[in-house]
Amino acid sequence: MAQDRPEEMTEYSLGTLMTAPPAPAGPGDFDDFWRATFAEFGTGTVTWHRTRDLEATDTHHACEIRFDSSADEQAVAYLLTPRSPSSVRRGLVVGHGYGGRSGPDLDRVPADTVAIFPCAPGTHAGTPSRFPAAPDEHVLAGISHRDTYSHRFAAADIWRAATVLLDIAPSASGALDFNGGSFGGGIGAMALPWDARFRRAVLDVPSFGDHSTRLTRHCTGSGEAVRQHLRSRPEDRTTLDYHDAATAARRLQIPTLVVAALLDPAVDPRGQFAVHHALAGPRRLGVRAAGHLDSPAGVLSDRLALQAGIDFLALPDDRLA
Repeated sequence: MAQDRPEEMTEYSLGTLMTAPPAPAGPGDFDDFWRATFAEFGTGTVTWHRTRDLEATDTHHACEIRFDSSADEQAVAYLLTPRSPSSVRRGLVVGHGYGGRSGPDLDRVPADTVAIFPCAPGTHAGTPSRFPAAPDEHVLAGISHRDTYSHRFAAADIWRAATVLLDIAPSASGALDFNGGSFGGGIGAMALPWDARFRRAVLDVPSFGDHSTRLTRHCTGSGEAVRQHLRSRPEDRTTLDYHDAATAARRLQIPTLVVAALLDPAVDPRGQFAVHHALAGPRRLGVRAAGHLDSPAGVLSDRLALQAGIDFLALPDDRLA
């Protein structure tokens, strides 16, 4: 195959995907970079305020808040708090895909859980940001240097959203979980190894896994913008080595469920499975027939993955072995 010709989009067999390739080791100072990033953005207090109330559910009050983003701007998040504060048993930070979000995902949150749904810097429509909202532009923003890359700040705002949640509901400390899909799954993999407050994680069709493989294949997602960009700016490739979800997963030691697809036109299945294979702690794998697919099979896969994540986070500790 010619070097400049991408692989065709295809479905991989489960046997092929379950054969674990060597996990990308990453730069020698990968850990130092992320520990320094956490020290800069993930510690201390985070200023936040309520901006508007949303329609309540049978189990939760809902509102929109703004908090101080790591990107030195205001970030938007949506908050669901149980109607009875004494019923809080768990906390949940929920990442989103590259389509962004305009409200909370009500079907993700059990009655005993307080949840926060942060919008990554630049992804909330109508909110001023130095990062562009369009996925093909956001994925390239700041890519010339590891310190300025958009994904660094997206990961840091996961930590800051967790700080806001625990400020609101301290009783969730010790039972704080993460659930993110696609963009949010990859960003979650980058953020979680450095923050000891998290208990468990669900990463659904996680993006940004194993860039060396991901960049060989044409796709319908943001990865194609990166692949095209690197043809003219190959020097930016080193930034991706510091923002690889599979490299970060080698440091992720909390119990984690990865739900990975056999067929996915947007996020290479091999990269998704690379995140699962690289996990350092207790792990479970859910297998989707399809991801990022607008079809009956894709809709069913989404529903099954959603329920698998809810079930995993609800398991008693003694069921995780």
